Amino acid sequence: MGVDVLSELLDGTRARGGMFHQVVMDPPWSLHIKDEAPLGLLTMARGTAWLTPDGADPVRLRPGDIAVLRGPDPYTVSDVPGRAPDMVVHPGDRCTTPEGEELCEALALGVRTWGRNRDGADLLVNGTYQVQGGISRRLLAALPQFLVLPQESCGCPLLPLFADELARDAPGQQAVLDRLLDLTLIATLRAWFDRPDGDAPRWYRAQGDPVVGPALNLLHLHPARPWTVASLAAAVGVSRAALARRFTDLVGEPPMSYLTGWRIDLAGDLLREPGVTVASVARQVGYANAFALSAAFKRLRGLSPSEFRAGPTATGGAAEGGQPERALVRAPARVTAPEPGLRAVVR
Repeated sequence: MGVDVLSELLDGTRARGGMFHQVVMDPPWSLHIKDEAPLGLLTMARGTAWLTPDGADPVRLRPGDIAVLRGPDPYTVSDVPGRAPDMVVHPGDRCTTPEGEELCEALALGVRTWGRNRDGADLLVNGTYQVQGGISRRLLAALPQFLVLPQESCGCPLLPLFADELARDAPGQQAVLDRLLDLTLIATLRAWFDRPDGDAPRWYRAQGDPVVGPALNLLHLHPARPWTVASLAAAVGVSRAALARRFTDLVGEPPMSYLTGWRIDLAGDLLREPGVTVASVARQVGYANAFALSAAFKRLRGLSPSEFRAGPTATGGAAEGGQPERALVRAPARVTAPEPGLRAVVR
């Protein structure tokens, strides 16, 4: 069974303890969000609003439109463009006035609900990921600063359910909301990547190639195998030269360079897990011993696995070391079997 690279990336970026809110307001209102979340989604369940990422032009949000925002840059959502914020959302689920006065208690309307009027004309729903690791970096690097997918381009049937579930306080509710956020993200990114005039990541386009697609599947399915260009070419039924040329043209780097970078990013995620040794990680990602992994890791990352493990946890952004974007499986490796009216701004 082949690997769906997008599914693997999204599986590695699965929401765990995501933050969720609905904000109910009557005009005039303006909400400045600087929560530093690496990835967020928002939609208008009722009414319209204007989304203005810092340094970008305003984009209108209608009911059912879905915005995906790549952090940690702040953005503003308001009833009209250019309105000065009267509320600020900070990391740690704090809401204040622009002057710093706490607003959480004053605006609390119930479970995960903020606002000044429960029956307000405008209802904004949002959820954010707290993502980590190399897998997440690869997905975030494939996204623009923000994109807005109109309702008619995606028509996600989950949005009404998402809004209903936000206000519930039942056993397992966090898990329900996390999965709804995942499904909404999958539907949105699939529609965005598949648009005819889109700039989809090279790894996404390469999956459909009859030669490179199977090669990527094998690298994802068996990352620890002692692959060579010759053995990979034989496995997909083409010559060594043909695979090397086609893989490089479509993916942006040679097969073994892709595999090396992928193994190192996968090793980085494994090293974050408690109790693992460098030697055990080395075996899982295709290196004979800890020394071989350490040498490759330091060459690509600029520090040893031990130094990497002791440092701060990565939370997204571009890939380290300037490597081309590549898709990774979540540790341990496993197998999973323009749109009209799209508005996307790439920054």
